[in-house]
Amino acid sequence: MTERQARRGRVLVNTGDGRGKSTSAFGLILRMLGRKKKVALIQFLKHEGGQWGEVRALKALGLEPIKTGDGFTWTSRDLDETQARALHGWEIAQHTIVSDEYDLVALDEFTYLLDFGWLETEAVIEWLRANKPPRQHLLITGRNAPPALINYADTATEMVKLKHAFDAGIKARAGIEF
Repeated sequence: MTERQARRGRVLVNTGDGRGKSTSAFGLILRMLGRKKKVALIQFLKHEGGQWGEVRALKALGLEPIKTGDGFTWTSRDLDETQARALHGWEIAQHTIVSDEYDLVALDEFTYLLDFGWLETEAVIEWLRANKPPRQHLLITGRNAPPALINYADTATEMVKLKHAFDAGIKARAGIEF
């Protein structure tokens, strides 16, 4: 392996039906920030006004997440609007990636755009191959990552739920789930 190959930015995918895809991404983001690296976080479905614990913590560290969503798709009042907002997020992501200003670009909940057919997986991969700066790391999260995206990634992790408090009727708790 050449020095150039060793320093090439990695593509990482966190997928699966289990919890922890975004939480794992936030761990990587914290690691990058701790190394004084520049990070961009684009959240595709989470409501733009949401102030979850991780958003508050990242803001305290100087990272303002870009949220383009209007809430979870299963609670959307207008799926056309949800889709339009998500696709606008992809436009923002493309500009962010090609700017080459960031060491890490994290696309949180991006796989949904592929899974729902809002974007064509092969077209996204072709665009990334042609436009992602070689040194830049890219992190993608969300359920149902398509096999082509997993094949494109350098590292792909599947989160599998073994047991969850929700299944026992225990409601989400601030600081644990959000």
